[in-house]
Amino acid sequence: MPTYSRPDIEFERGEGAYLFDTAGRRFLDFASGVAVNALGHAHPHLVKALTEQAQKVWHISNLFKAAGTAGQYGLAQRLVDATFADTVFFTNSGVEAWECAVKVCRKYQYETGHPERWRIITFEQAFHGRSTSAISAAQQEKLVKGFGPLVPGYDLVAFGNLNEVRAAITPETAAICVEPVQGEGGIRVGSEDFLRGLRAVCDEYGLLLMLDEIQTGMGRTGKLFAHEWAGVAPDVMAVAKGIGGGFPLGACLASEKAAVGMTGGTHGSTYGGNPLAMAVGNAVLDVVLAPGFLDGVERIAGVLQRRMEDLVRKHPAIFTEVRGKGLLLGLKSVPTNTTVIERLRANGLLSVAAGDNVVRLLPPLVIGEAEVDEAIGILDRTARELAS
Repeated sequence: MPTYSRPDIEFERGEGAYLFDTAGRRFLDFASGVAVNALGHAHPHLVKALTEQAQKVWHISNLFKAAGTAGQYGLAQRLVDATFADTVFFTNSGVEAWECAVKVCRKYQYETGHPERWRIITFEQAFHGRSTSAISAAQQEKLVKGFGPLVPGYDLVAFGNLNEVRAAITPETAAICVEPVQGEGGIRVGSEDFLRGLRAVCDEYGLLLMLDEIQTGMGRTGKLFAHEWAGVAPDVMAVAKGIGGGFPLGACLASEKAAVGMTGGTHGSTYGGNPLAMAVGNAVLDVVLAPGFLDGVERIAGVLQRRMEDLVRKHPAIFTEVRGKGLLLGLKSVPTNTTVIERLRANGLLSVAAGDNVVRLLPPLVIGEAEVDEAIGILDRTARELAS
């Protein structure tokens, strides 16, 4: 179906932070498959894990267990050990993980004596995926137009506004769902006080705090998950994108308390948690959880952000603001972001559009100062071209 507007470029291979098209041209990839290729392209450890598993077994369904690094229990235990969670459900994508999290929240309230609590508070400019439920939660016109009627059960409030959150709570409210940083919505960072406030509100009213860390997780902000910066823990969390390093993989993480109702037969997936995905997911964690890796992400992110801030001061007629956290960054543009993105691509840098006329920059977490220098050089040249 013609649902994508693609440029006339065909990529055939990648290496590290670079993609190469069929004409042999090299592009610095600061799109990363929309924050998916967290370790860049053709990472040798990921390639080895996938290749070795592909020679054993690809799919056995969730009716049986797989062994070793292809098994779900090992990867689930590593995620539990590294996070707030006590239990994990594996999916193929972010929206599936998000849908699972919604079910966890509603089932928790049902099992704990509050079946009337089923509605979820969400935030303006949010993005949780493209299922009918996910677009109903976000309620952005570009997502829902022509796909009505919307799925009921979601109450939208302003991002960052705790007063509106409190005012939206009713006897039917089950949970609050938030992205710590809104990626699609324009790289809008939720303050640490805001996240702490949401945790406090949930505790006060008996609600679950559900985080969408599909884009912000797996080291993207310099912590394994973005909520760690605020020192809070959610009850339920949807994860995907970087967790598979490019292989389709998602996960719903939950505390034992929140997952009380998720027993045999309440949820399932044909492909979710298949041996190939588990082998790659374990390989990603090998790298991301290695000593010093996240410190390196935080350090290089600081370098990139400072260089981008210098760029904004140098070209105020083109860029007005740097937004974001870690390596989830955005440039608020004066020209349309699509114009900037097209010109950047022509100059050899790949980026992604976001809401509020923002150019999203999502480099692999493995970049160094050489890639930062190259990216800033392309951004500077592009700004000069657009200003002329």
